[in-house]
Amino acid sequence: MSFLWSLIVGGIIGWLAGLIMGRDIPGGVIGNIVAGFIGAWLGGLILGDWGPAIGGFYFIPALIGSIILVFIASLLMRSMRRA
Repeated sequence: MSFLWSLIVGGIIGWLAGLIMGRDIPGGVIGNIVAGFIGAWLGGLILGDWGPAIGGFYFIPALIGSIILVFIASLLMRSMRRA
């Protein structure tokens, strides 16, 4: 059950990051979950573990890490379209 909860929270974090940045994450729901998980890892590396923990994720660093990830992915997707 905790794995399912982590998937849900990861998806919500990825979805929120996409909303805040105003960009769609490729892959739909799966892309949101992946962005949430990778963003949580990235945010943990950059900011450490602080803030409220939900579903095994520290929400604030995970959200900030996901926003950074969405920004980088959008830059890469834009440069790939031009080439």
